[in-house]
Amino acid sequence: MRGLRLSLPATSANLGPGFDAAGLALSMHLTVEAQVGNGFSVEATGRDAELCGALEGNLILSTYRGVQERAGAEVVPLRLKIHNEIPLGMGCGSSAAALLAGVALADHFGDLAMGDARIVAEASRIEGHPDNVAACWYGGFTVSAVDGDAVRVATFSGDAGWQMMLAVQQTSLATKKARALLPERYEKADAIFNVQRVGLLVAAFAQGRLDLLKTAMQDRMHQPYRMEACPLLKGLLPLAEEAEMAGVALSGAGPSVLVFLGPETTPMEVETRIRGLVGDAVELLPLRISGGTTKTLL
Repeated sequence: MRGLRLSLPATSANLGPGFDAAGLALSMHLTVEAQVGNGFSVEATGRDAELCGALEGNLILSTYRGVQERAGAEVVPLRLKIHNEIPLGMGCGSSAAALLAGVALADHFGDLAMGDARIVAEASRIEGHPDNVAACWYGGFTVSAVDGDAVRVATFSGDAGWQMMLAVQQTSLATKKARALLPERYEKADAIFNVQRVGLLVAAFAQGRLDLLKTAMQDRMHQPYRMEACPLLKGLLPLAEEAEMAGVALSGAGPSVLVFLGPETTPMEVETRIRGLVGDAVELLPLRISGGTTKTLL
């Protein structure tokens, strides 16, 4: 059986008001090359290579096995070569990329004929929400909703000229812990506030309206409650009011923060401004909007 190469983009979900619904593919990737092997093995390079290369607790392989077992297919041992650019545990969709890789490999080597919609639905089921998964698979800006066993997705390629800066702190934040910070109920006024802005957020990406992001990325449902656990957000959210910036939001559940640059602003200017606010103990990654997952037979 021929091998398979996957390239899966990082993602930023929520984007302010789009809690568990909106996602954006980013120009950092997880690359996985898989061949049939005599046993399971992983060779990893890039970011967090030691974690990515571990056999025990490997999310790609556990997902791969689980999908094939549920389908009643023979679990074929694989040799994996992984190159990772996505920060782990930083709100950049690393788990969504790994889950999709596992499902896609199970589909290919198990000859399951799942197709895009079923791959996305299965990975979303495991993840618990579809926002990162949909953006990672389809690319660009996506909005998604769970509908029974299916995931309904609309996607816009996004403007390739839009520039972003991702601010990454040194310590990670588990999604489970970040979700535990949220309240069980919201005030009606806060719900209306977010509904208005998520509608504007979709329109901004559909029409290429960078000027709308300053308002469209405002949020009252998750960012205020995660502020103390995400010190970068507390330090950088005031940037949203500056003319040089188009918008600022927590990336996923945090703790990373995604900053959209204004049309006349350079990454160097933003880097200088960010370091002036939060110091040098932050990694800054210039990014663009990415396409979706690619598959190549080896």
